[in-house]
Amino acid sequence: MEQENKRLLAFLDASPSCYHAAANVMKALLEAGYTRLYEGEVWNLTEGGRYFTLRGDASVIAFRVPRRDFRGFMIAAGHSDSPTFKVREEAEVPSAGGCLRLSVEPYGGMIMRSWLDRPLSVAGRAVVREGGCLKTRLVNVDRDLLVIPSVAIHMDREVNKGTALKANVDMLPLFGMGKEPGAFRRLIAEEAGVTEEDLISTDLFLYPQQAASLTGAAEEFILSPRLDDLQCVFGCLEGFLAAKGSESVPVLAVFHNEEVGSGTRQGADSTFLTDVLRRISAALGKTEEEYRAAVANSFLVSADNAHAVHPNHPEYADGREFPVLNGGVVVKYNAAQRYTTDAVSDAVFRQVCREAGVPVQRYSNRADLPGGSTLGNISTAHLSVHSVDIGLPQLAMHSACEVAGAKDTAYLVRAMTGYFEKSFRAGPEGIEI
Repeated sequence: MEQENKRLLAFLDASPSCYHAAANVMKALLEAGYTRLYEGEVWNLTEGGRYFTLRGDASVIAFRVPRRDFRGFMIAAGHSDSPTFKVREEAEVPSAGGCLRLSVEPYGGMIMRSWLDRPLSVAGRAVVREGGCLKTRLVNVDRDLLVIPSVAIHMDREVNKGTALKANVDMLPLFGMGKEPGAFRRLIAEEAGVTEEDLISTDLFLYPQQAASLTGAAEEFILSPRLDDLQCVFGCLEGFLAAKGSESVPVLAVFHNEEVGSGTRQGADSTFLTDVLRRISAALGKTEEEYRAAVANSFLVSADNAHAVHPNHPEYADGREFPVLNGGVVVKYNAAQRYTTDAVSDAVFRQVCREAGVPVQRYSNRADLPGGSTLGNISTAHLSVHSVDIGLPQLAMHSACEVAGAKDTAYLVRAMTGYFEKSFRAGPEGIEI
């Protein structure tokens, strides 16, 4: 557990944006001997081959080929993005008092007040001109650069009663005193290693300048930005890399844009996953009928963090089905199918966890409080496979800084290692795993 947490904290710190998270996943894959495939080229796959491909610079799908006559696909999906603020292209906003702020807009549903009065910076990607081509480069201004100052209590006596915040008024970060117009663009060009003329466009996001850490009396908690969903991405990646072979193709999918609905070319509501699976099947000589049979013998784990019972507000949790920090992997349920778990997929995943020695918890929303949706039901609208929604318990979801249990990452790694070593078959005799 200690070593896994050490790697998790390093992964979180090295992933200030979704683009950096995807780059770190790819780095781990390359170090493990995986070969990058490009969607614009023909794929030539071999038995025993290890591969991955990238779409939109923030979505990654990796897979291994056990043999040409593989049974099906064992898929796990997480997402690389987290709620934040996107910096607009025309970023600088001259403001009262000679101050210069940056124009931003919300990305996803964050707790806005959690972003106030803390050191912030920007990270993401830049599109630059190089040698007659357009290329993307990672950008991270890794220093205390920005702050969103709150209004003093003397000017807002009702602040502790829940003052409403407006994104276009209250959440613009302070950048400087405004004496050098164009300073922000010059800074980004410098970080990208190009001249201002060769900096074409950017996708930049705010992030807290706070290192991931262990906290609590016995360091039983993880305190970090972006635990939703990089903790699950890390756990699934570690399990994927550690797993031994099986009769099925193990597939790790890390999608972008989950926090804004997944409806993009690189989101879970795109053709990315089905494109990759079809190309695997075709490259290994399977017919369309054989591909459909393989899909029928496939399984999907949708991994996205879950709500732990809150110590200050236990009333928000269901009275019976509430997970706790450090209590193990959470299986998520919802009668309206915002989560895809059903009796079959629940039983399959619980068997995997039982064999791996991993404790399992159950989560349902309080019946009068609708929950959010995630990757499972979006993905299965394109790929009809059995699916279970899981996660790790956490507090303060969608805050600038979140809290999780220090034991739970290791539980997920063990569960996913066991999962990727399995094959799934839905035959006339019943379910085999």
